[in-house]
Amino acid sequence: MYLDVFSDNSFATNCWLLAADGRDDAVVIDPGFSASRVHAMLEQAGKVPVAALATHGHHDHIGAAAAFCGDDIPFYIHEADHLALLNARAWGAAYDAAPIYVKDVRVVHEGDRLELAGVTLDVWHTPGHTPGSVCYLAEDLVFSGDLVFRDSVGRHDFPNSSASDMGASLRRFLTLGDELPVEPGHGPATTVGRERAHNPFLKDLA
Repeated sequence: MYLDVFSDNSFATNCWLLAADGRDDAVVIDPGFSASRVHAMLEQAGKVPVAALATHGHHDHIGAAAAFCGDDIPFYIHEADHLALLNARAWGAAYDAAPIYVKDVRVVHEGDRLELAGVTLDVWHTPGHTPGSVCYLAEDLVFSGDLVFRDSVGRHDFPNSSASDMGASLRRFLTLGDELPVEPGHGPATTVGRERAHNPFLKDLA
């Protein structure tokens, strides 16, 4: 699998680029910053983006979605975070942000299966950090967004967050196999097993 990451931004938000081996097309997850630089990375790798996906609606994960997608690339986001594109404050963010006018928005739901760039991605609705936070599960890795990081978990103290939903989503995360690589929304990659054993926020959930 082709897998690369762009994280050179003020929030150190990971923007993941992926495709199946031998494919010229690619998927981008969380285009929050520097659309031109992400496009340049793909071009250098000989890839053409066919879709962009959001793990959730915070601005550092979706801020560059319109610039990245332009007129031709569809943008996938969970229905509960769709409003974040147009009115962050009304959606429940703790900040105001300019609307993000993405031309082709496609909402996803729990249980959806996306077939993109030769990769199958199953949508897990994992609310708590935001109402529409999701994880994307491929056969051999999971993109956890801001649900789980190495040695930490996402915040759940925003106006539209939920501590109880976060707990349920983290318990669901722990049903995954220990060997599964985890590509988070911030920070270095990890595995489910490492977080089960070492993440202090998961100790009481196991």
